[in-house]
Amino acid sequence: MSHEIIIVFIALGAMLIALVTDKMRPGMILFSVLVVFLCTGIITPKEMLEGFSNKGMITIAMLFLISEGIRQSGALTKLIKQLLPVKETTTVKTQLRMLPSIAFISAFLNNTPVVVIFAPIIKRWANYMKLPATYFLIPLSYVTILGGMCTLIGTSTNLIVHSMMQDVGLKGFSMFELGKIGIFVAIAGILYLFIFSQRLLPAQRPELTISEDEESSLLHPIEAVIGARFPGINKRISDFDFKRHYGAEIKELRRAGSTYTNLSKLKFRENDTLVIIADDSFIKTWGESSVFIMLANGKDQEPIGKKRKWLAIILLAIMIIGATIGELPFTQEILPDNIKLDMFFFVSITTVIMAWAKIFPPMKYTKYISWDILITIACAFGISKAMMNSGVSDFIADRIINMSYSYGPYVMLAVMFIITNMFTEIITNNAAAALTFPIALSISNQMGISPMPFFVTICVAASASFSTPIGYQTNLIVQGIGNYKFTDFIRIGLPLNIITFIISILLIPEIWPF
Repeated sequence: MSHEIIIVFIALGAMLIALVTDKMRPGMILFSVLVVFLCTGIITPKEMLEGFSNKGMITIAMLFLISEGIRQSGALTKLIKQLLPVKETTTVKTQLRMLPSIAFISAFLNNTPVVVIFAPIIKRWANYMKLPATYFLIPLSYVTILGGMCTLIGTSTNLIVHSMMQDVGLKGFSMFELGKIGIFVAIAGILYLFIFSQRLLPAQRPELTISEDEESSLLHPIEAVIGARFPGINKRISDFDFKRHYGAEIKELRRAGSTYTNLSKLKFRENDTLVIIADDSFIKTWGESSVFIMLANGKDQEPIGKKRKWLAIILLAIMIIGATIGELPFTQEILPDNIKLDMFFFVSITTVIMAWAKIFPPMKYTKYISWDILITIACAFGISKAMMNSGVSDFIADRIINMSYSYGPYVMLAVMFIITNMFTEIITNNAAAALTFPIALSISNQMGISPMPFFVTICVAASASFSTPIGYQTNLIVQGIGNYKFTDFIRIGLPLNIITFIISILLIPEIWPF
């Protein structure tokens, strides 16, 4: 074992520990690892920076803006209101109307704004209909994940693997190629939620009661999910003057399914859900900031106007159709070599038109981009390169092949799924894809088989974050607003992970042969 392999293993181990213990933001942790690799000569400055100019990473950045444009258009708010029954109904009937449609939407939009818009509306509707909101919020997060598996732009993980494939000289995925497996997983997952969500999810958990003295015509409760830029993160609540900063009073904090009203000794953490007492100016002031991921006060946001709403929907449709047609061999043959009508091309055009049409506020566009996710993705490319340069990917691939060679590639595919899925549950889906991609490439090269089944498996396994709330941001959002416990995700999510695993291992080699 060379000294470079030892350095990479130590750095990756330290990275995993730092991510699990939440020492810093994931982007800074991965960037720190990249600096170690740069200082030890494992990667060059050019290799370190390649991820920051990667086309897939820039595409993800622009998709954040497009998703924000659709969110601000009011189209999603109107859609969910049409999906939710207005008369007396049951949980199953509502899920039949709601879950397939949300899965379809999330195949083309970033999951976080979908959940941020839908979760408070669904919760308010469930309370009005006297149905447990807890029967709908985890399924909401899960179906956005399931829908995201079905297209190239459905989740950042798919675009990361797609870009890594192109970096090593492979074609990458077409717009709907991953739907060949994603649609089967999504259908099975939705059916599972129909049948078992009421049996495995808790009934309504008690909510904070606001007294008449505290609540007036001006003041009312607001649920606020803490974002990455909240200045009080890791500070004691008693040491941070929330009322002076935001003109509001904290009444309750929810974290990991526990509710705290004695707040003096607690520290703020990212993704905590606060129940605060404030007036309507709080939403107007902080609704578009990165300080809070989600704000819900029982009211709907004001749409930007009917014309711009329809323009936003039309632009999204043109982007999807254009990128799909642009990938066809006929289209590629008639175009000059220097023009490629791919997803990057249409996403760029859509973003610029939305900005100039003010579908999202162009003067505030930086607020709508999750920069830590982008830095994490950019660093992931460098870490993947370091694993290949040092020989770590070949070293791990040798061990996996030796361990399961006699059982054939199906077992190795299963091992790759399990490793990727474990990583995505304890760190992040993007980091999981970055760590396992070079290993999958080394396995396929050493065995002389197609790498496609392994790459598709990585996409599915990295997205299938159902068993814990920490692997996917939408799970964290619904955990707070639904007041779920960690064990609630294990109870309903682990069987869904197993279902996804079985379908993937059986069908992926049939669709993409070894």
